[in-house]
Amino acid sequence: MTSTLQIPAELREEYPFESHFIETEQGHRMHYVDHGEGRPFLFVHGNPTWSFFFRRLLSHFSEKGMRGVACDHIGCGLSDKPQDFEYRLEQHIDNLERLVLELDLKDICLLVHDWGGAIGLGVAGRHPERFSQLVICNTAAYRSQRMPWLLKIAKMPSIGQFLIRRFNAFAGLTPNLGAADPDRITSRARQGLLLPYDSWEHRIATYRFVADIPLEESHPSYSTLTQVEENLEKLKDLPVLLLWGEKDWVFTTHFMARFQDFFPQAEVRSYPDCGHLLIEEKPGRVIDEIEAFLS
Repeated sequence: MTSTLQIPAELREEYPFESHFIETEQGHRMHYVDHGEGRPFLFVHGNPTWSFFFRRLLSHFSEKGMRGVACDHIGCGLSDKPQDFEYRLEQHIDNLERLVLELDLKDICLLVHDWGGAIGLGVAGRHPERFSQLVICNTAAYRSQRMPWLLKIAKMPSIGQFLIRRFNAFAGLTPNLGAADPDRITSRARQGLLLPYDSWEHRIATYRFVADIPLEESHPSYSTLTQVEENLEKLKDLPVLLLWGEKDWVFTTHFMARFQDFFPQAEVRSYPDCGHLLIEEKPGRVIDEIEAFLS
């Protein structure tokens, strides 16, 4: 399904970026933002967000002389939402890799969030020579058996798909469940975050991402995630900043501690009063921490 989604005028003030597209190996159009000039700052979102999630960071760091690049994974944001696509981790990594190589991005500062961790760090592990700094926010890029019961329900092929695609139970609840204080998520932010996920067809990726969480070795994405985890060794000498909302009920501080095992040199900034949507809850603090890290 080719995306025809348009950004409404009232959101253009917050998301004023020109749209660009590349074609994936499967012939789908993947949307991305390429804003500013200078050293590339690559932002990789997770589920159920899209490049809108990084709007403040894209604007701020482009004004500081950086080139902000943020894609929408297939099925998300302004990208195509094919109904016959597998939506596997390896495919998402391949798509982002194609973008990085096509734009010939080098000396990249990479920021990853949620599923963006496995996808973005998956690309970095394939091309470590292109990456120079990592900012890791409430995510994972390694095998884990930890899954809250709500996600276990969402992962069920019948009831999970019905709840997510019929009632928008995943994206629709994220602004409230993903924030320690839902009042911090403005009405405009809610509108923007939910914009792409307005029908059964358009919610396919929000379900497929959950279904693709590989908990057992027989899962199709287990070997891919294993490779991502093993390739973290190639990134061990890079400067790393861990930004973590401690009230994340999915990516708890256990996941932050695991990243500290992989990257003992990492700078750590955790927020006891923030949840999964740390970037929405405390954008000013996040920007300040990243600026200090980059300098």
